Amino acid sequence: MDKNLKLICGNAIDEMKKIPTESINLIVTDPPYNLNKDYGNNQDCLAFEEYIQFSREWLREAYRILSKNGSIYVFMGMKYISYIYVIMEKELGLYFNSWITWFYTQGIGKTRGFSPRHDDILFFTKNKSKYVFNIDAVRVPQKFYRSINNMRGANPGNVWEFSHMHYCNKNRQLHPTQKPEGLYERIVLTSSNENDIILDPFVGSGTLLRVCQQTNRKAIGIDINPEYIQIAKTRLSLPFKGFDSIDERMKRIPNDLNDDVIRLNYIENHIKWFLKNHPEAIKDFINEVKRKYMNKLIESGQLSIIEQFADK
Repeated sequence: MDKNLKLICGNAIDEMKKIPTESINLIVTDPPYNLNKDYGNNQDCLAFEEYIQFSREWLREAYRILSKNGSIYVFMGMKYISYIYVIMEKELGLYFNSWITWFYTQGIGKTRGFSPRHDDILFFTKNKSKYVFNIDAVRVPQKFYRSINNMRGANPGNVWEFSHMHYCNKNRQLHPTQKPEGLYERIVLTSSNENDIILDPFVGSGTLLRVCQQTNRKAIGIDINPEYIQIAKTRLSLPFKGFDSIDERMKRIPNDLNDDVIRLNYIENHIKWFLKNHPEAIKDFINEVKRKYMNKLIESGQLSIIEQFADK
């Protein structure tokens, strides 16, 4: 396995205690939600006070090992998220940055009550103002071109739409709560730089390590289940053909790209800016370019730009 990636089978709190203080640049994790999920060799069903104490203990270790300008993202279900927020802000003194909502179109169906269609992600930093935030790395294409807009795209906002990891997805692993790689890609690119060290103390099927592997980051993943560690190792050995999920907005080209020079410049850069890790989406983007601008490309003699990317 890549020397920059490390998988550890063990109890998250015990293993985190072995990590040097302030040595981790970013923590991204999807801990158990205490919703009675079956994780193979352990069941996610602690009493309320036990779960809160468990959360408090691992978050204390997370705070200790997080670098002075580090960030932490915690996935959490709605039942306990308010308690996790209080621990992070009031008890540990982390600084709140964003409450991100991951919206997905399909999920559990309920007949008495409203069916859930989102998970939440808490984003905190250790320093109030000094932390990594690479907004240019995660911008999304504008809907309309305006000269006052940033050509590189817009801030994606705090509501993120990525498809759930359906069982028909070819990258689906034998893990009950696997998250899409696109979610982790956005977090990793935003809140870390190349060669930074990133930790997931509840690594599951290895999504974080797969993303770090393809974005030139170092990563540590911990999980108590040896079967999940093996799944992650196997996943990391597979050839990379693109991340398994994408924000659909990445495929769009802005309306009103009427200036020939600006339009050509934009098309030439779009794939590098937005689809670098998503080769399967290039065809959809090219089709969108054709739909909106084919006549203008012919008139301006720029049709070769389409042919250049046609085989990608």
